[in-house]
Amino acid sequence: MPKVTPFLMFQDGKAEEAMNFYTSLIEDSEIKRIVRYGANQAGDEGTVMQAVFSLKGQDFMCIDSNVKHQFSFTPSFSIYVTCDTEEEINNLYQKLINGGQALMPISDYGFSKKFGWLNDRFGVSWQLNLPL
Repeated sequence: MPKVTPFLMFQDGKAEEAMNFYTSLIEDSEIKRIVRYGANQAGDEGTVMQAVFSLKGQDFMCIDSNVKHQFSFTPSFSIYVTCDTEEEINNLYQKLINGGQALMPISDYGFSKKFGWLNDRFGVSWQLNLPL
């Protein structure tokens, strides 16, 4: 088994927009590979058949689903980010919450200096932590 990689399935052609957004927010991040659907293939032409992006060295795979599902992302699985400063956690939280939903507003809950949990505008869940 060479590797275990988190996999995100986007609907409505949002995979590339999400990858661009995430890699713009977190330093040392990049889109590594995008394979797009072509004409007469199973997905909408130009959407993401399969892609790999990296956030701080952690690879993620993603696709644009060409099948409409009764489900989307769940907060039970989230991207957990450990921040170095209050400025960093506040800035990241404000950018991710735009168009999203707070699950636990950024605050001091006693187990860290600051913590926030949210769903971003794509429905992906993020936990942001500033350790004690």
